[in-house]
Amino acid sequence: MSEGEHPGEHQHPGEHEHPGEHEHGREQHHEHVPYPDAVRAYRSQKDDAFRLDPNSPIPPADRESFEGLPYFEVDPALRIEGLPLEPYRGDEPTSFQIPTTDGNLRPAERAGTFRFDVQGRSCHLTAYVFAGTHSHELFVPFQDATTGTETYGTGRYLDLEPEADGSYSLDFNLAYHPYCVYDARYSCPLTPPENRLAVRIEAGERL
Repeated sequence: MSEGEHPGEHQHPGEHEHPGEHEHGREQHHEHVPYPDAVRAYRSQKDDAFRLDPNSPIPPADRESFEGLPYFEVDPALRIEGLPLEPYRGDEPTSFQIPTTDGNLRPAERAGTFRFDVQGRSCHLTAYVFAGTHSHELFVPFQDATTGTETYGTGRYLDLEPEADGSYSLDFNLAYHPYCVYDARYSCPLTPPENRLAVRIEAGERL
């Protein structure tokens, strides 16, 4: 591998290069499995993928001893359903380049804004679309009051696709760390300042 080359470069999470990512128990949910059990089953599948998949971000020498990712407990209240994607009306340009952990830039668009309440506080997050991806596949990186202590300092990610009615669900129980947590050679988008939440999001992956 040449210097500066990134193994399976961490592109937009909606491009399905992550082993075990994106299923988040949809099949189980259709079979009327309770939501917390579906999330736990998804986490178990992801741990197996990280341990066994040739494209796992876990360095090969560490896979045999890998015991699974740490998570916050499943909190159904942090699955926020039925959200419309509002037009972006912030002060930043719609088209921009998002910086990555290795000092590069990736063309992106601000696709819109989600507004919601957590712990009785009004919050909002901007959703992004990367060049070359489908416009309905949204990337939502975020930081919160756990960032840098209980969760990775760069932030965590959510991947969103619309429900049948066109709305979206922000499911923080599915929040995951970028691959550069496990291997610094990955190129991971940084969280824009506009997506820093003042509340604690005690859901999803933790350090």
